[in-house]
Amino acid sequence: MKEHQIRPSVLAFAFCVASIVSTGEIRAQSLDEVLGVRAVTTQDGRKSQGKIDEVTDDTRSLLSQFKQVMKVVDGLKVYNQQQRRLIKNQEQELSELGQSIDNVTVIERQIGPLIERMIVNLEQFVSLDVPFLMDERNNRIEFLKETLDRSDVTVAEKFSQVMQAYQVENSYGSTIEAYTDFVELEGKSRQVDMLKWGRVSLVFQTPDGETTGVWDNGSRQWVILGDEYRRGVQNGLRIARKTQTADLVNLPVLAPGK
Repeated sequence: MKEHQIRPSVLAFAFCVASIVSTGEIRAQSLDEVLGVRAVTTQDGRKSQGKIDEVTDDTRSLLSQFKQVMKVVDGLKVYNQQQRRLIKNQEQELSELGQSIDNVTVIERQIGPLIERMIVNLEQFVSLDVPFLMDERNNRIEFLKETLDRSDVTVAEKFSQVMQAYQVENSYGSTIEAYTDFVELEGKSRQVDMLKWGRVSLVFQTPDGETTGVWDNGSRQWVILGDEYRRGVQNGLRIARKTQTADLVNLPVLAPGK
């Protein structure tokens, strides 16, 4: 009788133990699954975060590049504005230059005849002036005439040479010079010492000092002077040659028209 009562209890206990064991196994399996899912989720999250970080870095890099590009673009805008102003000014200068070229063409047509007239007038002036340094002055005029017909010399250069010749002629009025020349005395050509005192007086004296003369531009001939001018002319020659200090000298000065 007791034996039969014990068996159900044993069975029930065994069932309970089995149930507990089975339930524990189920829970263990569920926990492992949960932990596995969490691990996978964590791993996936890490990968996603890595991708996000990469995208963020790329975005920052692109943003930095964009800012740099915009700075370059702003600089190019300012540069283009400057270039447009420069081009506008250059176009205006080209227009003015074209007009100047047209004016130069007109001036060249007018300045050529002007240069020729200036040479002719200079030649006439020299021929009517006191006849000092005639070889030098005539050679200068011949050079100007030859240059006038040369095609390889610009109009500006021709005009400059003529102006220089005029300046040289002008300077003769304030210079003192002594040189050797030949004059006609009693039908003979004689070598003399010539003294040019500005354009005030042109006198000569023979090397022996015996004959002294002065040029009379009114009669266009030499006039023989008395002995009273001999010493003055000698001192003048020494001053011109810088062998004597500057001093007052007694030179003949013919009145205009005499």
